[in-house]
Amino acid sequence: MKLSLNGLQDNQAWKAVGIALPDYDVEALQKRTKEKPEWVHFGIGNIFRIFLGGIADDLITQGLMDTGIICAETFDTDIIDKIYTPYDNLCLGVILHKDGSMDKRVIGSLAECVKARKDDGTGWARLKEIFSAPSLKMVSFTITEKGYNLRKTDGSYLEYVQRDIENGPDECSGAIAVVTAMLFERWNAGGVPITLSSMDNCSHNGSLLRSSVITMANEWGKHGFLEDDFLNWVQDETKVSFPWSMIDKITPRPAEFVAEVLKKDGVEGQDIIVTSKNTYIAPFVNAEKPQYLVIEDSFPNGRPALEHGGVYMTDRETVDCSERMKVTACLNPIHTALAPYGMLLGYEYFADIMNDPELKILAHNVGYIEGLPCVEDPGIFSPKAFLDEVIEERLPNKYLGDTTARICTDSSQGVGVRFGETIRSYVNEYGTASGLKAIPLALAGWMRYFYAVDDMGKPFTLAPDPLAQELHDVVSEVKLGEPESLRDQLHTILSNKEIFGIDLYEAGVAQKIEEFFKEEISGTGAVRATLKKYLN
Repeated sequence: MKLSLNGLQDNQAWKAVGIALPDYDVEALQKRTKEKPEWVHFGIGNIFRIFLGGIADDLITQGLMDTGIICAETFDTDIIDKIYTPYDNLCLGVILHKDGSMDKRVIGSLAECVKARKDDGTGWARLKEIFSAPSLKMVSFTITEKGYNLRKTDGSYLEYVQRDIENGPDECSGAIAVVTAMLFERWNAGGVPITLSSMDNCSHNGSLLRSSVITMANEWGKHGFLEDDFLNWVQDETKVSFPWSMIDKITPRPAEFVAEVLKKDGVEGQDIIVTSKNTYIAPFVNAEKPQYLVIEDSFPNGRPALEHGGVYMTDRETVDCSERMKVTACLNPIHTALAPYGMLLGYEYFADIMNDPELKILAHNVGYIEGLPCVEDPGIFSPKAFLDEVIEERLPNKYLGDTTARICTDSSQGVGVRFGETIRSYVNEYGTASGLKAIPLALAGWMRYFYAVDDMGKPFTLAPDPLAQELHDVVSEVKLGEPESLRDQLHTILSNKEIFGIDLYEAGVAQKIEEFFKEEISGTGAVRATLKKYLN
């Protein structure tokens, strides 16, 4: 069986091995989408395909959407060449349950692919057509937290961002610049309202996206590339809205055992590939079943009936509560607290960390003891029930095959939200966060991780992170195995508001982090000994 439009014609063979197929005409859907685009998405990797693609697939099946999603990629266009085009944009979604069972289906809602790059003339021209179309209602994003970041820690622009600013809308390359250029095209075509909806796993994602787009537009305005009327239009949220959202679904890299199952089922060409940009991807996506998407209902040109696809459509305050619940207390901080320790203690898979006696206590303390008391109930689901599901069902799911290294990726971009917000809450409530213990212990382990040497003295490779080299260089000023060499070398990190959103010395926690860190670098086995000491 081939994952292609032609291959789906033999529907009985697919059904015989338990793979559900779209019950609509995928080819006709693709044609309608090209003629009347309504939804474009940037960042077309794994979570997009199985989560947002799955939602769209459900809505199309229910007759509540007449077109699919246009998939735009600015960064890793190998994905289009190797995963989308050869399979007629079809995707195999595989849900992995804790008991080892699977739900498998073909997702047909990913209707068109566009290389959103100036050096691809066909894709660039098509993207202009799409953004100029009055039918276009929404543009969504899963480009990760760093995709919205335009600056280095010293406040200057990243090199590629500076090039985009100087080159202008006709020669840009980064996602924010590309989107801003396309908004300029839309404004020139009449300025029909549009929604830009970040669905990335970061705090106040709509505001981050808006700030970055407006920054780029203002810089281009200063350089004479754009007109003042456009700048006024893009800042008017009745014309261009940037709703907030909270998204949650653990979607690890494609797993080899899933590829083997699909091959045994008779599905051809399900090999996992690694692109030139180091993206791990396959024609299938494997993920857990639980999923949450909460979106501020601010769509000036209309939207799909997302609420019928399991999405909570609500107001900004509820999104904010939901996001803070998840990102600052009930999931992301636990991931970020445990993953560096997992690397230091030799755990390849995150689920195995949840069986470690000390790290399981750390997860409990970060979530229930220090995080949950700061959480406001969003009213649409219970924070306690959400955390229970995370600790008891989701993180221990070994069939997800989620790697510890993946969770460590770009951690410097998330610690400020995942820990900084809770620290700030304690400062606001008590005047200091010095009473915290689990979060400082987590941050000590996070810094210890950047030595890239585990607790037994074995080197390992740091996960990709824009600050990895910088943080490695700073912590390495303190000699591993020589705790007495710690003086004030960590001050540049722990006082950096760009990283943590707050000066940890002023918050009363930096001293405790330094204390834990000093113990963890004292020698072989010191990380484990420190965890045992403080988590007994």
